[in-house]
Amino acid sequence: MSTHEQIMAHYQTYLSEQEAFETKGIKAAASRARKALGEMGKLSKARRKEIQDKKNEMTSKKAVM
Repeated sequence: MSTHEQIMAHYQTYLSEQEAFETKGIKAAASRARKALGEMGKLSKARRKEIQDKKNEMTSKKAVM
């Protein structure tokens, strides 16, 4: 599973847990929503690095031509 797909999965988890917390008042859902947000934070840093590395690779290939 790619980093992008993992971010999307955690986002879907966050949305469902946030809904359960806000509408049904399920306290445990708040913890799960916060956990999903934390994972998204970690994954977003990794994805930013992947994007930057790919951009730099594209730039170096263009400079060689």
